[in-house]
Amino acid sequence: MTPSDILELHHIRKTLPRMAIIEVLQESTAPLSEADIKQGMGKLYDRITFYRNVQTMLEAGILHRIIIDNTQVRYALNHCDEHHCHHQNHLHFYCKKCNGVTCLDAVLAASQLVPEGYEADEIEVLIQGTCKNCKELESA
Repeated sequence: MTPSDILELHHIRKTLPRMAIIEVLQESTAPLSEADIKQGMGKLYDRITFYRNVQTMLEAGILHRIIIDNTQVRYALNHCDEHHCHHQNHLHFYCKKCNGVTCLDAVLAASQLVPEGYEADEIEVLIQGTCKNCKELESA
């Protein structure tokens, strides 16, 4: 889907900065930091506008935030298509060696961690360790 299609699907006004944020995230295979997105947006980046747009898109379910620690936050697109499918509540893996973040959609859904009778609004699970690529480099 194009950034314009995603915004339309979520009934969010199409603006150049919003479309640029989505486009930068679509081009990446991993969640990105604000600095990464800023670099990809070029002259369209403005810090206040960035945070307002990110908040709007978080609330609409277009993207999700991954909080690694007090100084590191990454952003990733949720799965959006004409059926309006979102995979917000999933696990994330943070590699302490390369600082990479991976969304673990295929692993146990985070919503399965909530006891019966409870209703979660948000679930943030971050597994920290060494990624497959770094482990392979270690053993080489």
